[in-house]
Amino acid sequence: MAERIATYAEFWPYYLREHADPRTRRVHVLGTVIGVGLFLAGIVLGRWWLVLAGLFSGYLFAWVSHMTIERNRPATFTYPLWSLGSDLRMAWLFLTGRLEAELRRAGVG
Repeated sequence: MAERIATYAEFWPYYLREHADPRTRRVHVLGTVIGVGLFLAGIVLGRWWLVLAGLFSGYLFAWVSHMTIERNRPATFTYPLWSLGSDLRMAWLFLTGRLEAELRRAGVG
């Protein structure tokens, strides 16, 4: 990625292309689901360590999948908020069965 992406509308297809391997997407979704669950449990139970564990686990799954499967640099380092939103969006679309259409639009075969 040579130029800085200026809008989220441009970022989303880039994000999906950076997650082209279905295994990466599955690992991301697993990490996101675990992370959100721990985060929310921490909020509800008033356990700050669960909140931190939720944040840590979500990123851990994502970064490991980028290092071992995609072999690319996580977009989190350059676009932290857009990446977080896209992790949540991708997980939701995956879980609701609507991710494939988004992948096709982004040119992910």
